[in-house]
Order: sequence, then C-alpha cells, then structure tokens
Amino acid sequence: MSEKKVLVVDDEEKIRDIFEQAFSKAGYIVRLAESAEEALEILKDERIQVMFLDLNLPGMNGVELCKQIRKDLPMAIIHAVTGYSRPLFEFSDCRDAGFDVCFNKPVKLAVLLEAAEEAFKKLDAWKKR
Repeated sequence: MSEKKVLVVDDEEKIRDIFEQAFSKAGYIVRLAESAEEALEILKDERIQVMFLDLNLPGMNGVELCKQIRKDLPMAIIHAVTGYSRPLFEFSDCRDAGFDVCFNKPVKLAVLLEAAEEAFKKLDAWKKR
C-alpha cells in the first residue's frame, strides 16, 4: 500500500488537531472532517481505507456514517471513538454498523497509532492474497 491515508471524523476541533498532529508525525496522510456529511464528501473523491469516527456527531451520527461507508468500502477498517462514559450506542450497535474496533476517550495516542498500523498491515495482507 503506497499511501497510508487516515480519515478522522470528529466535531471537536481540538480532537481533530491532536489526531492530525499524531498521525502526520507517524507518516500518515490525514484527512479531517467535522461531520458525517463532510466525511462522505471526502470519500467521494478519495479512497481511504482506515478511519476513526466519533459516534456523537451533529446531523448523521457515527453509527449511521459507518453503515453508509460500509456500502461502498466493505473492506475498510473503521474504528469508533467515543467520549461518553454512558454510551449513546451499545457495543452491539457498533458491531452491527460495521465498526472493527471501539475506543473510549480519553485514549492514548499510542494505542490509536498502533491500531492504524495494524489496520494497514491487515489491508496489505488482504491485498496480497
């Protein structure tokens, strides 16, 4: 896989900035969206296979966004990220929507970077089959 692109969708600018700095420093190309609708626009123009989606977004929520993405990108690796201790969505909702992994904020950046690296390794392995 030549370009390692990551899509981060979060309505909080600070969170997007932190993710962008960490993933960019690790060598990833980072695309940012503050809403599900913006993320879908980005995905119309770019093929991105690794994503980190906040669940609580204005308008379309992260669970619905994941379902939409899965229709066009069934092999993408999509991570849920939520900051709520009392989840708006059950784990089963996230699995049913197509999330591969769910993280609760605050989550260490090292854990997210490791998740991205593992996702790209999986994608490379699938590509070689």
